[in-house]
Amino acid sequence: MSVLIFAELDEGKLKKSSQEAIFYGAKVAAMLGTSATAIVIGQADDSELASAGRFGATKVLHAADGKLNEPNGMAYATVVSAAAQQESSKVVVLAKSSLADAMTARLAGKLKAGLAANVIELPDLSAGFRVKSSIYTGKAFAYNDLKADVKILAIKKNTITPEESEATASVETFSPTLNENDFVITVKKTEKATGDVLLPEADLVVSAGRGLKGPENWAIVEDLAKALGAATACSKPVSDLDWRPHHEHVGQTGIKVSPNLYIAAGISGAIQHLAGVNSSKVIVVINKDPEAPFFKSADYGIVGDVFDVLPRLTKAVQGL
Repeated sequence: MSVLIFAELDEGKLKKSSQEAIFYGAKVAAMLGTSATAIVIGQADDSELASAGRFGATKVLHAADGKLNEPNGMAYATVVSAAAQQESSKVVVLAKSSLADAMTARLAGKLKAGLAANVIELPDLSAGFRVKSSIYTGKAFAYNDLKADVKILAIKKNTITPEESEATASVETFSPTLNENDFVITVKKTEKATGDVLLPEADLVVSAGRGLKGPENWAIVEDLAKALGAATACSKPVSDLDWRPHHEHVGQTGIKVSPNLYIAAGISGAIQHLAGVNSSKVIVVINKDPEAPFFKSADYGIVGDVFDVLPRLTKAVQGL
């Protein structure tokens, strides 16, 4: 019996959130007195797969069927379910993501498992199996007592900081039986966000709104992001106006982020935007309106013109 961790790939590399999931799963495995096995789907080099050992996995099951090259929630749920059954896994861990959201409910049905999402701490095993989850976009917490024989934990990004070792994991080919029903939904095309730092994986985010007055002024946002090694984001009105691409839209109907630092420049702070960023560890708001609602949710606030403040911040960061 081992704890099974589903680890996602991005262009053949383990995603940072999956490294966190592997480390978390290995910690749970240690608590249960067992080992941690990762299941990886898609094309990747053996050296990259073996690197899962640095985060605590002792073994990697690699499903590399060409049909699985495109993310498919139904097919992936079948693969992970088969891996869990092979490994007699009673706990399955994965990082919460758009792909995970598409497959976890199906996976729970296949395994007849209890499911907890947005998990933010290691489980409490003192009186059963209790996990703490973030709910209401980070405004509250829920404690879930999972009583099913199999438990699925979808952990929230930045829940745990992985520690690396020099260990490597053994890699085994995994070829579960797939059927036509797994592919009734066909992924015809995948468009990925581009940039030095991808928004869903970013630890630092610089975001801006209509206070920038137009797309021609976005260089001051990009300059600060580049200096920090951060991703860029925007509010919904900005993406609706086509000032910025829609994959940068952060909010209730856009991408939800939980970076260590979120800098919001020229964004008023509508509740729909807050719903996408409330899980950020530190929020810095820059706005010339001292009554902007966003200041109520900020850890730090700067009342000032973004066209003055952002270049100064960039120079300060570059001077470090």
